[in-house]
Amino acid sequence: MASPQMDAFFARMEALELALTFEDVRLATAYSDVRPSQVQTHSLFSRNVPVKTPIISAAMDTVTDSRLATELAKLGGLGIIHRNMSPDDQAREVKRVKFHLNGLIQNPITFFEDETIESILHTRTEKNYAFHTFPILNRQNKLVGIVTQNDFDFNTDAAQPISKIMSKNPVAKGLTCTIEEAHALMIQQKKKVLPLVDSNQEVVGMYVFQDVHTIMKGERSTFNVDQNGQLRVGAAVGIGDAEMERVRALVKANVDVIVVDTAHGHTQVVINMVKAVKKEFPKLDVVAGNISEPTAVPDLIAAGVDGIKIGQGPGSICTTRIISGIGCPQVTAVYNCAKAARGTGIPICADGGINYSGDITIALAAGAHTVMLGSLLAGTAESPGEILHEDGKPVKRIRGMGSLSAMKEGKSGRERYFQENDLRKLVPEGVEGVVPYRGTLEDVMIQYVGGLRAGMGYTGSKTIEILHERAYFRRITHAGQKESHPHDIHLITEAPNYHRR
Repeated sequence: MASPQMDAFFARMEALELALTFEDVRLATAYSDVRPSQVQTHSLFSRNVPVKTPIISAAMDTVTDSRLATELAKLGGLGIIHRNMSPDDQAREVKRVKFHLNGLIQNPITFFEDETIESILHTRTEKNYAFHTFPILNRQNKLVGIVTQNDFDFNTDAAQPISKIMSKNPVAKGLTCTIEEAHALMIQQKKKVLPLVDSNQEVVGMYVFQDVHTIMKGERSTFNVDQNGQLRVGAAVGIGDAEMERVRALVKANVDVIVVDTAHGHTQVVINMVKAVKKEFPKLDVVAGNISEPTAVPDLIAAGVDGIKIGQGPGSICTTRIISGIGCPQVTAVYNCAKAARGTGIPICADGGINYSGDITIALAAGAHTVMLGSLLAGTAESPGEILHEDGKPVKRIRGMGSLSAMKEGKSGRERYFQENDLRKLVPEGVEGVVPYRGTLEDVMIQYVGGLRAGMGYTGSKTIEILHERAYFRRITHAGQKESHPHDIHLITEAPNYHRR
């Protein structure tokens, strides 16, 4: 159900042939008996995939890998693993998220005993591993030791083989070791890791004490988990028969939802892909996009989608509207598409254009069930890539999947924008640059979700469904935009949730 005022408001805008984006509107306050702390942010990304926090991470190679997807799921949201990698590598990233909460790492990263400490440290840096503990194998692939952060820290000769500093004869268990048994044994032996080996002494898994202990204490009320207690995660796929192999690999990895991820979702090839996936995997949730016109909604629903992604060109790294001359400002696009989906049970995700936490409130009020963030998450500690420095300030790299470098490096970027593999004829629809380093994902999410809670409190909306019903939009002028921002002062201290564009 939607607010009658909202319908009337957008009808007036349509009559004036105006399409609006976030800084064009504000929400009116209303009588409220709802404090921000009482707000419930539960929602749906797709028909059968709920979230506790309505924030989804974009399937970009500078935003979402297994590390960020894991942390986002622990904070109630959902990460969509990008597809700028092989199907096997993407499936492996999904597995890392799915098995994280079991405290069990399947197929952990290992090294051989004759490799030098220097080469291992180089690999760790190159691969951007956030962990520092590795099982060590002999050349027959049998477990012979464990190396931890302490071993690296206290080493003084990086040229020697890792066997010189590893802990030998590590405690290990077999395949049948349960999480309860692992927890008890690690406490008894005072071990932070417990490798699992098969009958040939080959490593097939590893328990990590921190995760196991968290699970055993039940400290996961915010975690977005499936019916098996595993973290939820999604993954992006392309179109065509070849991509069905990617879908099969992801299903085998137990992915919760796939996103048929293209720049133009209202196309026959996308509709065909949705139908093909649903025919082979009828129980797998499929989200498709991106679209910005309501005429696309019934066609995608008829194809069998479980969710629809809205947004063509609003992203901070996207140039689609400028290069191609198409698109609809995001608030109007979200409203129109959400209106077309009313009564169908198909959730809407607003993808792109969000610069402040208040924009999240506006997108949801316009009819979305979740929002997808790219640049706002790219600057976190958990996003892929190293922290760089520009003009003395920490930054992280970001690029659109339609940027020239992304298109050249991987065919997924080319496929997303329906471009051929002739690298001389690429027409980019995105850019690359840097965003400020914003700290940990948890710190950032506190601000984004806090702003959403505040907005819902101001409108008297305890749930997102009630926000849909109560939303009262006002069109504001350029002077109103200026008044909405800090003005007539010189900012000397940056707030954690505000930056002037």
